[in-house]
Amino acid sequence: MTALAPARSTRRLVLAGASVLLVALGLVALMVVRPSAASPSGASSQSAPAEDSVDAGFARDMAIHHQQAVEMSFIVRDRTDDEDVRRLAYDIINTQANQRGMMLGWLEMWGLPKSAAGPPMKWMGHTFTPTDDGSLMPGMATDAELAALTAAKDEKAEILFLRLMTVHHRAGADMAQAAAGAARPDAVRNLAEGMVRGQQSEIGLMADMLKDRGAKP
Repeated sequence: MTALAPARSTRRLVLAGASVLLVALGLVALMVVRPSAASPSGASSQSAPAEDSVDAGFARDMAIHHQQAVEMSFIVRDRTDDEDVRRLAYDIINTQANQRGMMLGWLEMWGLPKSAAGPPMKWMGHTFTPTDDGSLMPGMATDAELAALTAAKDEKAEILFLRLMTVHHRAGADMAQAAAGAARPDAVRNLAEGMVRGQQSEIGLMADMLKDRGAKP
């Protein structure tokens, strides 16, 4: 198999996110302009979240976190013929690209920038300083780990992907749990709760898949 060119990976990622962004914008528009039943005037009484809110911080950080998960899934998909791993990668690509589009759509409709001026994770009550090795947030793979995944093939690629994605999902589930407990709009809380359930389920699945290959998480 040939190595995945960076331009090809980036193009795939952009297309995966862009394919759902317009739909997400339409759904968010309906959420924003839908009249509030509790408002005497019939107009929505809920203002857009502030730039430093949990809602905005979660949307920004999780969009970045999801971006790398999609990238890793594209890489392993082209480096193994194992149907179980390819199916998992396909599910992650579709689910997380769709969720990423929704979160970017929210930021667009809220009139907020898609990148934060300060460090990530501040909305969770603490900050994380991106490291020189390319890891932007907890759970994210380093540049060296991504390079190793790109260079691996077959079972070696499968095991490395499953290990990296397990760590990635654990940190992602922690972020989503924090948002589920503190976000304001129902749509944000519901999405975060769904992420927790989905990623915890896939963590269990990946543990079984690693065991089948005689490897530890």
